[in-house]
Amino acid sequence: MNIFKQIPTIKCGFRGAARKYCRAFFSLYHSSPDTAVEVHTQTHEVVIALGSNVGDRLHNFNEALQLMKNSGIHITRHACLYETEPAYVTDQPLFLNSAIRGVTKLGPRELLGVLKKIEKDLGRTDGIRYGPRPIDLDILFYGKFKIHSEILTVPHERIWERPFVMAPLMDLIGSCIDGDTVARWHDLSVPSGGLFESWEKLGGESIIGKDELKRVLPVRNRLWDWSTRTSVMGILNLTPDSFSDGGKFLSLDAAVSQVRLMLSEGADIIDLGAQSTRPMASMVSAEEEMDRLIPVLEAVLKLPEVEGKLVSVDTFCSVVASEAVSKGAHIINDVSAGQLDSEMHRVVAGLQVPYVAMHMRGDPSTMQNSENLKYDNVCKEVGSELYMRVRDAELSGIPAWRIIIDPGIGFSKSTTHNVDILLDLSAIRAEIGRKSLGLSHAPLLIGPSRKRFLGDICARPAAVDRDPATVASVTAGVLGGANIVRVHNIRDNIDAVKLCDAMLKRRRSFA
Repeated sequence: MNIFKQIPTIKCGFRGAARKYCRAFFSLYHSSPDTAVEVHTQTHEVVIALGSNVGDRLHNFNEALQLMKNSGIHITRHACLYETEPAYVTDQPLFLNSAIRGVTKLGPRELLGVLKKIEKDLGRTDGIRYGPRPIDLDILFYGKFKIHSEILTVPHERIWERPFVMAPLMDLIGSCIDGDTVARWHDLSVPSGGLFESWEKLGGESIIGKDELKRVLPVRNRLWDWSTRTSVMGILNLTPDSFSDGGKFLSLDAAVSQVRLMLSEGADIIDLGAQSTRPMASMVSAEEEMDRLIPVLEAVLKLPEVEGKLVSVDTFCSVVASEAVSKGAHIINDVSAGQLDSEMHRVVAGLQVPYVAMHMRGDPSTMQNSENLKYDNVCKEVGSELYMRVRDAELSGIPAWRIIIDPGIGFSKSTTHNVDILLDLSAIRAEIGRKSLGLSHAPLLIGPSRKRFLGDICARPAAVDRDPATVASVTAGVLGGANIVRVHNIRDNIDAVKLCDAMLKRRRSFA
C-alpha cells in the first residue's frame, strides 16, 4: 500500500503543511498496513477505559471526563460503574472501573498523549505495573482501525482476559449491532470469537454482583449496590391537591411526623414532592414549589433517623432541583425525564447526583388525552421513548452510572397499559438494551401505589382503599425485575418486598 496516498491534501503555509504532513505520516507509519489512519481530517469513534483506586476515585473519574471534554473528546455514551477487585497485583485497594464512547478528531498518538497528560495532571506517577493509581485511561478501540506500534496497541491487547474491562465495554454497545464501527469492533475481536462471545466466556452477566465485580451507583458518600435487595421509597406529598394524600402534610410538623413514621417502618428513601403530577393538575411556580419544599427538606435532613437513608426530591423544575441539592437532597426524581424543563439535564449533570428519568408523554394536564394513550406495543414503545430521554441526559453529561429508569406507571397509560408494563418490565429493559446495554442495566423504579388503574380493576374509587392492590402490583413488579418501589404505605409493602427478595434469592441459588 502506498501510504502517501492516505495523507490528506492540506492547504496551508509550507511550515504548517510540513508539520501536519509529518504528524500524519508518523501515525500512518506506525499503524497496521491495512488500517492507516487519516488524522486531522476525520472524526473517529473511540472507546476509552477508566480505572482508579487511589484517593477520591469518583472525583478522579469526574475530573478525567471533564479534561477529556476540554481536550477534544466528545463523550457520547457512558458505561455503568463497577467496583472491582484488583488484578495481577492484588495487595492494593479496590478499583472503580468504567468506560466511555466518544468521538474525536485527534489522531491515535495525539489521543494517547492527551490521555497520558490527564493521568499526569491527576497525580499519576510511574509506579509498579498494575499497581495503585489515581487514574488509568486506556484506548480500547480507535475507529475501525487496528494499530500496533512501540507505544500503542489498539484494540488494547488484554481486553479479552479482563472482566473489569469487558463489562464496561459491553455496556457501551447494544444487543443489536448498530453500525459499521461496532461491527468492526466485533471483527477485531475475532481471536476471541467476537465481543458477545468473549464476554460469555468470562461468565457474562452471571459474574456481576460477585465480590470481584459489583455494578454500583454513587449516591451521597457511598456506592450503592442496588442488586442485593429491593429498596422502598416512601412518598411524601407536600401539596394540597395530590390524588391520594393531598393536603394531609402541609404543616411542617405533620410532614416531619410522617417521615419519621415511614423511616420507622423501614423506608430506604424518602421522596418529597411539592408539585402535583396527578392527571389534569395545574403547575405552580418554582417559587411556590420551593416554599412548600425547602423547609420540610431541611427539617427532614436534620432528623437522626435519616442517617444512612436517602432523600429524593420529586420535581421537573431545574431551579428547584438545584436548590434542593444545595440544601442536601441526594436524588432528583423527574417525572418528565427533562421534557418539561430544557435546563434540567444540564443542571443535574452539574449537580452530580442520581437522576430518576420517568417515561411520560405530554405533561400532567395532557398526559391522559387520547393521542398520548396510543400504543401498538406499550412496553416496546415505552422502552424506546425512555431510551431517547435518557440518551439526551447522557449527552448533557449525566453518566449512565447516575441514571435510574422509571416506566411511568399511571402516566400517559391506560389500565391495560399499566398491567402490561407490570407483566413485562424485562421487555422495557430489552428495548433499551438494543441501543445501550449499560442504560438497560440501570436501577428500575416503579410507582404503582394507589394509582387509578388499581381502583378501576378492584372497584376501589377511594385511593386510600387501594393498598392491598398496591401490594399485589409491587409484588409483581419486584418479581419482574424492579429494584426500587415508590409507595405510600411502607409497612405493608416492605413485607411484600422482603418476601419477593427471599424468593429471588432462592431462585438465583438454583441457577
